[in-house]
Amino acid sequence: MSRLLNLFSGGLEVEINILDAAHGFCAYIVADNRNVILIDCGKNEETGFEPTGYLKRRNCDAVELFIVTNYDEDHLSDLPNLLANIPIKTILRNKSISGDELRRLKLEAGPLGPGMEALLGMIGTYTTTPAQPIDFDGIERETFYNHFPTFRDTNNLSVVTFLHYLSTHIAFPGDLEKAGWLPLLERSEFQRQLEKTNFFVASHHGRESGYCEEVFNYCQPNL
Repeated sequence: MSRLLNLFSGGLEVEINILDAAHGFCAYIVADNRNVILIDCGKNEETGFEPTGYLKRRNCDAVELFIVTNYDEDHLSDLPNLLANIPIKTILRNKSISGDELRRLKLEAGPLGPGMEALLGMIGTYTTTPAQPIDFDGIERETFYNHFPTFRDTNNLSVVTFLHYLSTHIAFPGDLEKAGWLPLLERSEFQRQLEKTNFFVASHHGRESGYCEEVFNYCQPNL
């Protein structure tokens, strides 16, 4: 586990942790009021790291917001374990594709993994939003994604999430590839979010396919 940021405000603490999920991805964010944002829930098969065990050791009794950046198993592999142990209150995903459409799309590539099966179950049941938005006590977020069926590959349907807290502005782009970056870059609000970003998580696990030179016409991160 690597702790990326540990921010303090008025004696309280916001944590932004990027966890060692090897090929997968998982980030754990705790607001001042202790509400939790979990971004993906990939696990590390080599070390045995599982997000659920980590959250339980942190005495996390609920995930207020679960953000699914990418519809691939490596971003979801610990989801069945998570659902069996820790309540998830709300989910944020690319809603341009329905559960049935997503199932058909994934089956084109082969059998579904347990993480994807668990997510499809959630899509069928998490159909309402809370009457009152969940408070993350100063953490603001903006999300963007391309639409299905304009894109039919899960990488370019990734949800790009920007989190803002005080002077920290961090981008989580999932597995977005260049073809998916370019239409988002045409949007002025997306450009503004990139201009504010000072911590940038490399897309698609740092692979060259996730790199888009044009992003850095707007984004000049510190890290």
